[in-house]
Amino acid sequence: MNPAAPDTRPDGLMVWPDLLERERPEPTASVRYGEAQMQIVDLWLPAGSGPHPTVLMVHGGCWQSEIADRRIMNWIAADLRARGIAVWNIDYRGVDRDGGGYPGTFLDAAAATDALRAHAAEYHLDLSRVVAIGHSAGGHLALWLAGRPRLPADSPLRSADPLPIASVVSLGGLPDLEEAARPPGSGCGTEVIAQLTGGRFDDTSVPRLAPLGVRQVLVNGVQDRIIPAAYAEGYAQPMRAAGDDVTIRMVDRTGHVELIAPESDAWRVARGEIEKALGR
Repeated sequence: MNPAAPDTRPDGLMVWPDLLERERPEPTASVRYGEAQMQIVDLWLPAGSGPHPTVLMVHGGCWQSEIADRRIMNWIAADLRARGIAVWNIDYRGVDRDGGGYPGTFLDAAAATDALRAHAAEYHLDLSRVVAIGHSAGGHLALWLAGRPRLPADSPLRSADPLPIASVVSLGGLPDLEEAARPPGSGCGTEVIAQLTGGRFDDTSVPRLAPLGVRQVLVNGVQDRIIPAAYAEGYAQPMRAAGDDVTIRMVDRTGHVELIAPESDAWRVARGEIEKALGR
């Protein structure tokens, strides 16, 4: 099957082999922020001397490393790199890895994000307007990373000086963990939420941190069978009520895979929002 032709499927939607079986582009460099296997970041550096506008990228996979790692984002990372945007594509220990779950998954995502500061000068990265993007469970983490300054003072996830994030683009994200924990839940199931949070939502579920104080764009597929489209509006309503700027972009003829396929309508929408947030 030609992976660039999703309409060859009976329902017109892409499935994972359409993306994962094509040739995988490679990052410019990889940077470790810890000793564990998943404590690594891939840097996608565009041509030129910079300073390069920078995107922080967070993969999904239901917070489980066995399901997906950062490489699932390689195709859209390569697309951004080709357009002059640097990508800091982070990995982290999922709930199925030693040290993952609460607090490890969150601490990994935070440490990988903050490691941007240590390498910005070396790679000529412009951190004045970092845009975080995340797919599926990574949409939750991208929003959570933007909300770190709002973490409770007694939270073990709190740090003194988190990297500022200017805007977030969530691709089929799962931001409200309390909603996702209610049966029937999402395509990730409800059990994984308990593994991820340890029953704590005050410092893990994004609506508890409202207002984030940054613009948030939720790009969702109308036909997404993994993340119900209703999750977007269910998240946006309380965030807007708290004072946040939240935009929803629903894309028709789009499931979950299209959101990270660089030739798709959904990615064109998301990329446009990223470029807008970067002031391009």
